[in-house]
Amino acid sequence: MTRISASWLQDDAAQKVCKLLTDAGFQAWFVGGCVRNELLHEPVADLDLSTDATPETVMKLAKASNIHAIPTGIDHGTVTLVANDIPFEITTFRRDIATDGRRATVAFSDNITADARRRDFTMNALYAGPDGEIADPLGGLPDLQARRVRFIEDADRRIKEDYLRILRFFRFYAWYGDVSEGPDADGLAACAENIAGLHSLSAERVTAELLKLLAAPDPAPALATMASTAALAQVLPGANTWSLATLVHLEQEAGLAPRLMLRLALLGGEPTESLRLSNAQIRQLEQINSGASPVELAYRFGVDAGLDALLFEAASLSQPVRRAELEEIHHAAKQVFPLKAADLMPTLNGPALGIALKKAEARWISSGFTLTKAELLD
Repeated sequence: MTRISASWLQDDAAQKVCKLLTDAGFQAWFVGGCVRNELLHEPVADLDLSTDATPETVMKLAKASNIHAIPTGIDHGTVTLVANDIPFEITTFRRDIATDGRRATVAFSDNITADARRRDFTMNALYAGPDGEIADPLGGLPDLQARRVRFIEDADRRIKEDYLRILRFFRFYAWYGDVSEGPDADGLAACAENIAGLHSLSAERVTAELLKLLAAPDPAPALATMASTAALAQVLPGANTWSLATLVHLEQEAGLAPRLMLRLALLGGEPTESLRLSNAQIRQLEQINSGASPVELAYRFGVDAGLDALLFEAASLSQPVRRAELEEIHHAAKQVFPLKAADLMPTLNGPALGIALKKAEARWISSGFTLTKAELLD
């Protein structure tokens, strides 16, 4: 018998929510990411539970116990309970009635195995009771222990239920798979067979999934495998993964956290056309691709902008990053241009004033920020 003894499971809030259900005669099972990550000794973020109680029943029980309840997805069986300021998503056991590759019509169930069968991967179909005991209806624990990302039962059928699972397959492989063993062959083949289905997905869903994949500690092997199936070309035409492994190595060597937009920029293609990015993300990509020097970008936009440009150049050329270059970036970010418009007035004004200031600033940057105000005015 396998058990977990996680701090989040033993927390008063978690036990309070479980007791709310079990005291009323219902099942309470933590499921998905929190169980998977705890077993892998990875950080746990969201706390999700499954139960045989209907959403309406969960709402009533919460109200009777003075626990704040939010009907976040009540039509799909999900209620969020907030205990001690911690949110818990409670979802009624479900089974699929119909699917169209993007969404599913579901019916509530009282069966944990039926609930497990509608999930994507065996490692996501593991449940933990309030005492930490693991329930494994579909035999996913050996897959998790081997870090094998495997679709539940028939991979082709799972993908046709929701084509986003193709991207999830590569994302989970990047985060949790054993790269030395390679991806699950059946899953990979099913992904390659169904890539046309990616066209049916919204850009928002594709973007969210691709960015989660890129945020993995080292997404290079998974993205290279994804490219081999043409799935990457489907969601980001023109992308290539040639320099990504070099970038990851440079990030790690410099002690930097994964740089998401830099990784996306290095993939190439036309992310601003293919994906749904925020204005801030688009600006970051434009800075990286601007052609300006890392030092100038650090001066204008800060250390991170300079680092992105420096790493982009180094990864593209397969060159190391020298400590002196990093120091230049940090130095540039602290500089303040010594001239102001008033210094050139009234001799210059209007467009001529702006042109003169730009030229002086360019000279100052080229000098390594060494030219003084007097030298610039000379």
